[in-house]
Amino acid sequence: MEAPPGTVSAAVREHLRQLCLHEFPCGTGSWNKSRFLPQTRRTWRELVPREEVAGGPGEETVEDLQGLVSSPHSPWALLEGSSAEDRFLRQLAIQNPLLLKDAFFYSYFRSLRVVDEQVSLVDKDLLKFSKLEELVLSANHIVEIDAVNLPPTLKVLELYGNSVTSMECLCARPPPALQHLGLGHNRLLGPLQSLYVTDRHWPNLISLDLGFNDLTDLQGMVASLRTLQRLRLLVLQGNPLALVPYYRGFTIDSLARLCVLDDLIVSPSEKHQFRGLSHSGEFLAREAQFAVTIGNVRGVLDTSVLDPEPGPQGPFITYSYYVTYHFMEDEESEGSGFVEVLTEVVQPAPSMERLGEEVPEEPAATAAAVAEEAEGSPESVPTTTSQSAEMGESMVSGRSTPLPGSIDSAEELAKLRPRIDPQLCPSPGTVLFSTVHKPWADVIHCNYEMQHTLRDLVPLKAFLLAGTTVTIVEEKITSWVVAPTSVENPLTAKKGRGEKNKKETEHSKEGKDRNNKAAAKEQKGSKKKRELPKELHHDPPILRVLGSGLVALEPLLAGEPLVSTVCNFGVIRTVQSDRLTLFRDSKNKKGKKGVETGKPKSKAPPLAVFESDYQPEPLTVEVQIQLNQYRSTEEALRTLVV
Repeated sequence: MEAPPGTVSAAVREHLRQLCLHEFPCGTGSWNKSRFLPQTRRTWRELVPREEVAGGPGEETVEDLQGLVSSPHSPWALLEGSSAEDRFLRQLAIQNPLLLKDAFFYSYFRSLRVVDEQVSLVDKDLLKFSKLEELVLSANHIVEIDAVNLPPTLKVLELYGNSVTSMECLCARPPPALQHLGLGHNRLLGPLQSLYVTDRHWPNLISLDLGFNDLTDLQGMVASLRTLQRLRLLVLQGNPLALVPYYRGFTIDSLARLCVLDDLIVSPSEKHQFRGLSHSGEFLAREAQFAVTIGNVRGVLDTSVLDPEPGPQGPFITYSYYVTYHFMEDEESEGSGFVEVLTEVVQPAPSMERLGEEVPEEPAATAAAVAEEAEGSPESVPTTTSQSAEMGESMVSGRSTPLPGSIDSAEELAKLRPRIDPQLCPSPGTVLFSTVHKPWADVIHCNYEMQHTLRDLVPLKAFLLAGTTVTIVEEKITSWVVAPTSVENPLTAKKGRGEKNKKETEHSKEGKDRNNKAAAKEQKGSKKKRELPKELHHDPPILRVLGSGLVALEPLLAGEPLVSTVCNFGVIRTVQSDRLTLFRDSKNKKGKKGVETGKPKSKAPPLAVFESDYQPEPLTVEVQIQLNQYRSTEEALRTLVV
């Protein structure tokens, strides 16, 4: 059984060698020399063991030898999980070792399992196994198979986890009696693969597994499978063609004799729900539809409580928070459900912004105004960046408000760009989508939903295997009050004169008892008149990643319609920061209540929550990604009308 390395025959020979069929306690030797005659003296009785005779102290009985190979504690025992064929050969090597020759092996084996043995070639010596019915060659390095070297008696052929790129090599002379063909987790690609799954090549095929390849032509594949009259079990999940929403219904209605599809029994109700869908196959769009939902974010650190109080001239610091995720970019989706335009990655705030007619009395009011401005951004702003972190673009839905035009000066634009964390740069071929910016809250409600329609299905499969990265981002914007200019704003002067005239009219009409009040109002109006409009300068936004993690999307390839998870990024809060946040919120709440009701302020609530066993809440975000699947023919045809 000599064979070159890397072949099936060489792997079988190596496996037999590892069974040690000619070594103690198997085979012949001093441990059983009295049971067998020398081959040179009586060749006609070489296969007949002699009757048990009292041997020397070095010989063992058959029962003792069998105990050595069957006991789990013996050093000669087989490894756990050994096949029944291996155990039988070990017993036979003790009872009649002279029987174990090449002719016996070729006629004995009906099943060969050569798994993960670095096999790359199916050689012609495999034809010597005259009774072989099952051949398992999974997890090897096979690219092509010469079907001429396959025994014609084969009924089961499994080639899972190899590198087969086409079924054409199997169709040169396929085994005529083959009933099961397993080609899952290979590299089958292209619409021509449907030409090799017809009854011309596999007339007796009952079970076919083509899962987790790169097949994209569902209509062509199903048309060829319809010729296999005996086909009852089919696996196509894991292929790009299984991502279209009508995949299961179209396949069930096209293959009326099918009993199991993707390991799920085809029920009579399913056949009824999808009846007639196969007649509309050419009108159904070959695209996948996803719905991404991002819910609540919890456990965000309120960074503002750690900042010092701003002075009259600033700095005024505002924080906003949002969630980003990566998804596939489909270049062919221009005519799909929404229109997309390219804009800058972040809308830069104007470098000079009017504060209004007066400087606010409380610096926090300015910070709140900036925060409200941040909230006014579009609900869904998908962004994409190149491999350089300095360049960026944004994909905005047609329903969103377009961002302003580009800035003329490249230097000014570079200054206004945010400091981007490398984790915010998507991989090539993907787009960075983000939720609306929200101010800090104990529970930040994102309320984000986005529909993705993708036509390039092969890269989509690779993306689902890799998963998407979900990131929680904190954006910090620092604002400064710019020194006022000497030019008086005409609008301010006009408003001041109007207020002065109003105060003078009121002063002439009111009595003596209101003189003090009118004088106070006039003084306040004069103060407003003297003040010049202030300008606010914004520093470039600073982006900080609070948490980032991978969301596995492979279940969507394996037939699951929904991936729902809560990403946990660990605890970033501290007891001290939570104590400061609670104290600030309680103080603001009491002050607001006292102003509204005029009642005396109540005592601060006890901080009993901060006990010795108190643990801050971890940073989490709720994420759902759903693959759209039609549940009936009516639902599928409704999309054609729309």
